[in-house]
Amino acid sequence: MVMMSSDSTGLKTREDKMSPMKETKDGIAHYRLFIAGQWVDATSDERIEVENPTNEEIFATVQAGNAQDADRALEAARAAQTAWSALPAVERGNHLIRLTEKLREKRESFARLLTQEQGKTYALALGEVDATIDYINFPAQCARRIEGDIYPSDVPNEHIWIHRVPYGVTVALVAWNFPLALAGRKLGPALAAGNTMVVMAPPQTPVTVMEFADLVRQSDLPPGVLNFVTGWGPVMGQSLATHALTRLVTMTGSVATGRKLFAMAAPGMKAIRLELGGKAPFIVMEDADVDGAVEAAMVARYLNCGQVCTCSERFYLHDAVHDEFVNKFVEASRKLKIGDPMEAGTDIGPKVTRTELEKVEGMVQQAVEDGCRLVMGGKRPEGTRFEKGHWYEPTVLTGATHDMAIMREEIFGPVSPIAKVSSFDEALGLANDSDMGLAAYLFTNDMRRIHRAVQELEAGEIYVNRSIGEQRQGFHNGFKLSGVGGEDGKHGFENYLRKKTFYVNYSS
Repeated sequence: MVMMSSDSTGLKTREDKMSPMKETKDGIAHYRLFIAGQWVDATSDERIEVENPTNEEIFATVQAGNAQDADRALEAARAAQTAWSALPAVERGNHLIRLTEKLREKRESFARLLTQEQGKTYALALGEVDATIDYINFPAQCARRIEGDIYPSDVPNEHIWIHRVPYGVTVALVAWNFPLALAGRKLGPALAAGNTMVVMAPPQTPVTVMEFADLVRQSDLPPGVLNFVTGWGPVMGQSLATHALTRLVTMTGSVATGRKLFAMAAPGMKAIRLELGGKAPFIVMEDADVDGAVEAAMVARYLNCGQVCTCSERFYLHDAVHDEFVNKFVEASRKLKIGDPMEAGTDIGPKVTRTELEKVEGMVQQAVEDGCRLVMGGKRPEGTRFEKGHWYEPTVLTGATHDMAIMREEIFGPVSPIAKVSSFDEALGLANDSDMGLAAYLFTNDMRRIHRAVQELEAGEIYVNRSIGEQRQGFHNGFKLSGVGGEDGKHGFENYLRKKTFYVNYSS
C-alpha cells in the first residue's frame, strides 16, 4: 500500500514523491497528470486512448481528469503564483530559457512523438519543436521589457503611475493540430508575464505535451507554476474555464468551441483569448506571378494535410490566370507523395482521426453534388499501404461558387475549391463575405491593390505575395468569428498583462 500525504498546496501526493510519468503495459504507455511538480493519478479511472493515425494502433492512454482534478491543478497554480510573480522578470525569463534548452536536447525524440500521434511529416514535426522553442524564448526575452507609464496629474503634487501586472492563474486549452507549439505559444508569454498556468493537452494528441511536462519536472521551474492535465473538453475544459480561481483562459480551437467557452467565461468576467477557425481566401490577380502563387499555394494548402487554421481554404482566381494557375497547381499536386510521415520525401501524412477524415469526404461529396468539377483526388488513396490509417488524396475542385458550403465552411483538409473572379473588387467582396477572418492571401504586383487590402481586407493576418508562416515578432489574431485577443510578439505578450493605475499624492 502506498501512503499518501498532503503538500503545502493541499494536493494529495505519494510520500516518496517518486510517481513516474507513465506506466507501460503490453506496449502501451499510460500517462498520469502533472500537478504541483509531481506526476499524480486522476480521481477517475477513465482513460482516453491515443491512436497513431497512420496505422490506427493505440500506443498510449491518458487519464480523463474531472472537476476535482481541475481544482487540484488550479489550487497548485494559485499557491505558486505570488512567489512566481514576485521574481524579477529577467529571472522568470531565464527559467523559461533553461527549459527550452532541455527541449532542444530532445528535439528528434519529440518530433517522432508528434509524428506518431498527429500524423504530420517528420520534417514538419522538427519544425514544430523549433517553433515551440521560439514561442517560449521570445517572451522570455521580453520579460525584462515590461513597461509602465507615468502621466502628469491635474492635481498638484501628484503622479499617475500605470503598471502592467499579471492576471494570476491562467488556463490554456490546446488544439490537436500543433499540440506542442500551441502549448509553448501560450505558456511562454503567460509565465514570462508573471502568471501561473494550467495547460490542458488535447485529447486527440496529448502525448507530446505530457512528455514536455516531464521536462518541466526536470527543470528548476518552481512546482505549481506550470501544471498539465488531460481529459475531455466538456468535463476538464469546462471545469478549468469556469473555476473561480481562473482569471484568464486562452484557447486555440474551433469556432463552435470558442463560442461555448466565451459563454462559460462570462459569468466570472474572465479574460478570454481565442484563436478560432479560419476560411482563408487565396486571391490571385491577373498581374500576379503565377508560378510564385502556385508555389506558395502548395505549402499554404497542403501543410500538415491542410490541418492548419491559416491554410488557404478557398481560391479566387482572376479569369485571365485561372486556367494557367489550375493547370500548374494540379500538375504540382499530382507530384505530392502521400505515405509514411516518418519517411524522407513524404509530403502528406494522414488526417488525425477517422471523424476528421469522414468530415472531409462528406464536404467533397456535397461540393460535387452542388456543381463543382472534381479535377483530381476526391477519395482515399488506393493500395495496401493505405488499408489502415486516415488517408485522403490532395483534391482540387473547380467551378465553385461562393454560396457553396465548401467555400463557406472550414475544411481542414487537403482540398482546394476554386472560383473565378473578373476583378479585384469582386475578389475583395467575396473574401470579406465570410463569418471568419483569420488569414488571407493576396497575389498582385499592383501597390494600389495592396494598399486597398490593408484598409479593406477583413482578416487579422494577411500574406501578400508569399506563403503561410507567421513570425514570432508579428501578431497572430483573428477578426469576426476567428477569435478575440491574439498571440505572438509584444502585442501577444501584453495580452497576459493587465493594467493597474496608481494616483500617488505626495503633498503631505
